[in-house]
Amino acid sequence: MKKDLKIFTGSSNPELAKKICAHAGIKLGKCETVKFSNENLKVRILESVRGKDVYVVQSSCPPVNENIMELLIMIDAIKHAKADSITAVLPYYPYARSDKKDEPRISITARLVADLLETSGADRVMTMNLHSPQIAGFFRIPVDHLLAGKLICKYYKEKAGIENCVVVAPDAGSAKRAGIYAISLGLPLAILDKRRNDDSENAKVHHVIGDVKGKRALIFDDEIATGGSILEVVKALESLGVKEIEACCVHAVLSGKAVERLGNSSLSRLVVTDTVTIPPEKRIRKMVVLSVAPLFAKAIAFSNRGSSISGLFGKI
Repeated sequence: MKKDLKIFTGSSNPELAKKICAHAGIKLGKCETVKFSNENLKVRILESVRGKDVYVVQSSCPPVNENIMELLIMIDAIKHAKADSITAVLPYYPYARSDKKDEPRISITARLVADLLETSGADRVMTMNLHSPQIAGFFRIPVDHLLAGKLICKYYKEKAGIENCVVVAPDAGSAKRAGIYAISLGLPLAILDKRRNDDSENAKVHHVIGDVKGKRALIFDDEIATGGSILEVVKALESLGVKEIEACCVHAVLSGKAVERLGNSSLSRLVVTDTVTIPPEKRIRKMVVLSVAPLFAKAIAFSNRGSSISGLFGKI
């Protein structure tokens, strides 16, 4: 390491932070968070960070708003403890879908979160698979945008196999992203015309572009929330006579009845990563969880040494 390195974690995903530290070969920093009866939070850093290169790991897990506040307080505490630099490590960026003003009188909340991170004292942000890459432009500080594509493609190439497969983009907006997976895996691409007309998180599939009949369909998306959208895609593919359907996503949010829906669906496999905490009750039998800890550990180590990490957030 070039500079003294410290990694701390908030309450959202401590298991991922421990794995990152294990891969980086350092101990997880000690801190404590106290929640008072009035729901105020107090964060205390339990070791010196003066002059250190500090990384704070906090993902967008429930309770989302409380975890955001905890992160901001941690960064502020570390800043006033005279750390040399502070990097906010957000494996799953909060409010990532609120990235544009598509209705009157609403907040572009992804930009607001960026402003809050800067104001609290973050010098850099490290995140993974933003819903829209343009979110990085909301910051006036450096942003390292890592991608889990290589990890997922490696799993299919080395373990799950890609025989008779076709990559499926759930909607036109994800066609470019799914196309990158298709190129990396050397597979054809099919695109669904999926439309969402309200805030219900449910969408309808109207048309399919591409040949999927008799194929093993691999659906790629950045996240799964309630599962409603992915199940509409499954229904559409079933009606077109696909042989088998698998889904892959980076951020397994799995809110509401998602676990029950996906568990009862005809999906044969669900491949996700651990950017979001997945408790045992959500780990259904067909789920495969890939850890992003090695990617973040490498990115932190390279950043600490002042080395280029461009290879870690290349296309795939």
